[in-house]
Amino acid sequence: MLIEDTLDAQAISDGIAALGENLAVEVLASCGSTNSELLLREGAPGPALLLTERQTAGRGRRGRRWHANPGRAIMFSVRWQFAADAGRLRGLSLAAGVAVANALRALGAAGVALKWPNDLLVSAGGAKLGGILIETRTSRDRIAAVIGVGLNCRHMPGLEARLKRKVASLDELIDPLPARNAIVVRIVAELARALDLFGHAGFEAFRAAWEAVHANQGQPLRVRTAGGRVVAGIADGVAADGGLILRTRHGVQRVHSGTVMRAAGLRGSAA
Repeated sequence: MLIEDTLDAQAISDGIAALGENLAVEVLASCGSTNSELLLREGAPGPALLLTERQTAGRGRRGRRWHANPGRAIMFSVRWQFAADAGRLRGLSLAAGVAVANALRALGAAGVALKWPNDLLVSAGGAKLGGILIETRTSRDRIAAVIGVGLNCRHMPGLEARLKRKVASLDELIDPLPARNAIVVRIVAELARALDLFGHAGFEAFRAAWEAVHANQGQPLRVRTAGGRVVAGIADGVAADGGLILRTRHGVQRVHSGTVMRAAGLRGSAA
């Protein structure tokens, strides 16, 4: 672990407050998953931020494991309360992605892009920088949403070989790299403002900003839907509810849950 860059709950809390946001902040040396931990505390009042140096059961979408070494990544979850209207939460992961991308760009990571629905990439080469996982619990008239964020902060030797895919880290994009406490403060303050806006205006307030940093805009894609069907088409932005819009040979289709893959042998726009 990089002792000189230890996460500090008080420093993070003070930094977020200085930017006009107020969250209860806690740092754990280790836990199973920051998302799972906060979901267990769903009855607690007010917004909360939980960070950890090590997750023993960290995960991404569809139960995939999240790989990170202590001191070289940023792993946290934010709990936020919304009115109990599940339809209003459509597109929340995309709005969160816009907030994280905006914060990283403000810190100097100009090449950050978003891959539908929840990945942060480096636009040059498409290497994965991080991801977002949102889970919710409903009780009476409120929905507790937990927004989990994982970011590769410093290069982790051997990670690409282990995962068999391109991986990026913030130290490749920002030189010199700020302390992780400062990075967390900037991201969480931006995320808190975005969550407040989302609660009032929904995803439509973020739609144009998301499309502006869409890593695959105008590209041919194959998307495997949650039901196992594969849809091929040209990526043409996102709908007001966050669904990915594809121009296919059979017309415009919207995908609301699935995994994006680059298309092979698909040329031009569909008729």
